[in-house]
Amino acid sequence: MRSILFSIPLDGRVDLGPLGKIPVFGVGLVLAAWCLVLAGYVVLTVRREGWKSVSGLSLVIWGGVALAIFKAGEFQIKAIPVYGYGTMLFVGFLGSAMIAARRLRKEGVDGEIAWDAAMWIFVCGILGSRLFYVVQYHSRFFGPDPITGKARTAWETLVALVNLPDGGLVLYGGLAFAPLAFYVYSRYRGIRPLAFADIAVTSLFLGVMFGRLGCLLHGCCFGSVSDVSWAMTFPAKSVPFEALVARGLIDESATCSLPLHPAQIYDALSGLLLALFTWAYYPHRRWTGEVLALGWIAYPINRFMIEFLRSDEPGQFGTSLTIAQWFSMGLFAGGVAFYVYLQKTSPGRQPLAIAPRPALQPVPLKRATSSHAPVLRSS
Repeated sequence: MRSILFSIPLDGRVDLGPLGKIPVFGVGLVLAAWCLVLAGYVVLTVRREGWKSVSGLSLVIWGGVALAIFKAGEFQIKAIPVYGYGTMLFVGFLGSAMIAARRLRKEGVDGEIAWDAAMWIFVCGILGSRLFYVVQYHSRFFGPDPITGKARTAWETLVALVNLPDGGLVLYGGLAFAPLAFYVYSRYRGIRPLAFADIAVTSLFLGVMFGRLGCLLHGCCFGSVSDVSWAMTFPAKSVPFEALVARGLIDESATCSLPLHPAQIYDALSGLLLALFTWAYYPHRRWTGEVLALGWIAYPINRFMIEFLRSDEPGQFGTSLTIAQWFSMGLFAGGVAFYVYLQKTSPGRQPLAIAPRPALQPVPLKRATSSHAPVLRSS
């Protein structure tokens, strides 16, 4: 577990006497990177549109941000933390977009579409995942503060709702929002959503793998108590540790949690295997949408089984099954129905790009002849 991978210091400054203290690390590196970006922006703009296109307002904005970066080291913030959870989400985003872009190019489609689609799917997926988490654990946000026990103000509640670095995303919430963004964007770019989904499903499972590695670094989505040789312990004050203390399984004075199933690693490995399977099966698909349907069926089976090795969610509806297991059963049924539907109705493989409709040709107008026009006769 490593919730914070590392921190970028903001106080690495060198005293140059009358010139003042110049940041050379932390803020200095950020400032240097910002100046390089500014220089690149000016060069590209001048080459494309000439010097007149570089407005004074834009330079003032860029310079203002540079000044803010320069002065950041004078505040009380000593370092910028880089969180493991967010880093894994970012790496998953990059990896997923890269492999989708590569396959799109092989299909004769612009790979940039994958990056644009990934951005829309990523944002909508995060929103849906967070919303699902808030609904599932609403008492953590709208109840009293778990540390102080005092009622939260409206501002504190809002901060808790958007505090993603503290963890709190449910994959199934993203599966409800991301497909809508995917469909709308695909239609907008003139691509068949099902054909694109056969490619994107591999990226989805790769994202699951990195997301679960992020869960491992943060400590959430932990497994149940176990005595297997590969069981993991988590340090004091971690999410699993506090959960076991609340259940009375360990004392607050303990130095670490009880040995737990590494459920995050199980889920990450299954995500990797599903990504490899869908990537390898894609060239052998029999009809458009088949790869999506197979992934749709396979993932809920995997998630249903892994939930038995987790202990971070209670049973629902008077049973021992978690809400994720109930959702998995519904998702599995939907996947099977979708597969059967495609098997009966699909015309086979279809190209990614939707063929444009032929333009309507104007119908030539015939010149009307009047019945009253005079007729010239030759004598």
